[in-house]
Amino acid sequence: MSRIKVLSLAGSPYQMGYAHGERFHDEIHRFTEERVRLCSSPDWTGRDLSREAVIALAEACVAEHQAYAPDLMEELRGIAAATGLTLAELVINNGFTDFIDTIYNLGDIAVPAATPPLVADNCTAFMVPASRSADGAAYFGQTWDMHASATPYVIMIHGEPDADPSFLTFTVTGCVGMIGMNSAGITVGVNNLMATDGQIGVTWPFVVRKILQQDNLAAALECLTSAKLAGAHNYMLMDGAGRGYEVEAMSTTHHVHALADDTISHTNHCLIQKNLDVARQRPRDSQNSSENRLRRADELLSKDDITIDDLMALTRDEVAICTRPQPPTHVESCGAAIMSPSAGDFWSVWGIPADNEYQRFVI
Repeated sequence: MSRIKVLSLAGSPYQMGYAHGERFHDEIHRFTEERVRLCSSPDWTGRDLSREAVIALAEACVAEHQAYAPDLMEELRGIAAATGLTLAELVINNGFTDFIDTIYNLGDIAVPAATPPLVADNCTAFMVPASRSADGAAYFGQTWDMHASATPYVIMIHGEPDADPSFLTFTVTGCVGMIGMNSAGITVGVNNLMATDGQIGVTWPFVVRKILQQDNLAAALECLTSAKLAGAHNYMLMDGAGRGYEVEAMSTTHHVHALADDTISHTNHCLIQKNLDVARQRPRDSQNSSENRLRRADELLSKDDITIDDLMALTRDEVAICTRPQPPTHVESCGAAIMSPSAGDFWSVWGIPADNEYQRFVI
């Protein structure tokens, strides 16, 4: 059985970043270089840009990250110091799927962008209210699907910052956080969307980590709704009392949906019309996959008395949800996470969930 690597970090933001960069120096270099290379490929971005042009756009986003979360930028500076990479390169490492939206919209305004034929965003996310679970606790969970080359870089971070709540986050080497829960019970996860309104802004891992610095759901939601977002993602937020929100967020518009008595599932196509108005057209196979996964998740969550075993089985479902790599996209379920914020339980699995066992962590 393959187990997820765990990185324990503590101290100031810079100290945490430096320790992260020192521990995974080579992996961060390889993963970052691959993401920068993909940003120059029209197959992924719809733009044929030089490396220099890609880095220039990322440089422009650095100031937005600094304004939004200066302490998290100190953490990124620690990673940069330990690895020798630039802040711009690490912004791409962290926010690749948001940054693609920025490139699509702003890469070369004199030339219309093509529809990229390759998409790596098959995540399936869900929330279960306390009223629908067997043990009376609310749950959040998701698969994290990406190009299969990302799987070796998946890790868990256990963070003990000097000034913020402790946290657990499922992430990749060099990235400050992707899916997480903190000691105050604040929980957040995401699945990717594709937008035409990408802008110079903040990428989603910084929003995730800023949410994990909060001790209440209202403040967590404000971190998202007030952010100048570089690209589009659907976010799911939950607290220890079982309250939750789904926020379908494009760069320039968003829709907030409160968790009530029904389960909520989301995949990778917009469900809200004002967001559809600024969504990019998806390749047909990708659209079909997203629709099929959403139907399957809704079907599997249609019963009452849902258990943690049911949720693990959902992420392992090979009818539609658990993805194995196929050409030309080579997307796979690189891992999955399920959280119970009321109990502080965090289950994560490295690699394809159908092939590996979940590990339990407690915040």
